[in-house]
Amino acid sequence: MDVFDVRDKLIEDYKEFTSSFVDPRDPKIAEHIAELTAQGYQWPAPFLSLNPNFASGGRVDELVQQGLLHPDNERIFRIKRQPDDPGARPLRLHQHQREAIEIARDRHSYVLTTGTGSGKSLSYIVPIVDRVLRAKADGTYRPGVKAIIVYPMNALANSQLNELTKFLSWGLPGGTPPVRFARYTGQENTEERRRILADPPDILLTNYVMLELVLTRHAERGPLTRAARGLWFLVLDELHTYRGRQGADVAFLVRRARDAFAAPQVQCVGTSATMASDTTGADQRIKVAEVASRLFGTTVEPGHVIVETLERATSAPATSASCDRSMPAAATPTSAASVTPA
Repeated sequence: MDVFDVRDKLIEDYKEFTSSFVDPRDPKIAEHIAELTAQGYQWPAPFLSLNPNFASGGRVDELVQQGLLHPDNERIFRIKRQPDDPGARPLRLHQHQREAIEIARDRHSYVLTTGTGSGKSLSYIVPIVDRVLRAKADGTYRPGVKAIIVYPMNALANSQLNELTKFLSWGLPGGTPPVRFARYTGQENTEERRRILADPPDILLTNYVMLELVLTRHAERGPLTRAARGLWFLVLDELHTYRGRQGADVAFLVRRARDAFAAPQVQCVGTSATMASDTTGADQRIKVAEVASRLFGTTVEPGHVIVETLERATSAPATSASCDRSMPAAATPTSAASVTPA
């Protein structure tokens, strides 16, 4: 690759793009623009931006060696391309995902406020799977629902179902997932619903409307309430969507679920790309923790509000201190929280 050719091609493509919007009818203006273009002038001026990287939290196999994860996680959380692919290499987790694993291991509730595309779902899926694997290994495992993950939209639940299929079904011997999962969002046919009620999975993907039906409708109330007795995890994905009256409804729903499932110590987990306050640093974590605590009805410590840790995507420039633009060690979300649950 010739970097100068790349540069020239990039500029030429940008020039063609911007000039396609400019078609002056006045001859003098057209002549003036042609002269500026010949001199290399472009409007609007080109702008190049490089996104920083998420700081690494280590590969799954490294976390297994350090005792943070059960050994079976190494064959589950791998890069897999197709159903019979066992995965060429284990996943490399981000620092915020590792922090979530460490907090979850100590049985604390937590909130993850990191950007879109940061792998927030793995920040609760890995801890849930790990705890089920450890229970099976030490003989304390009992059939039933261990985690309920609530999504605001069925599309998110469907997407997560596909991801769980890749990790927990693809490339594993025997064809039986080591941790069972199912979607229960109202999209299922009668046979699928009967199967879930008769043999509940370890992980249940749902929405808050269906969770309400689980607690109130006779057909679900008995089987699923019994199956989820002593629930370990209750996850609210996209926490910022629960605001105003809906936030109050969901806050009451969480409390009712805790009572119905006889799970006073359930770990509550929230995720959001935009749930933050108009403050920064420690004050930001305090504000997010207050909102999450009100929604969950349990204490979320400010220290258990996880933000993304970023690092430079390029080498730091050799400039004077006054021109230093190096990426700080940690960055925090920027948009304001508006979640106001009862």
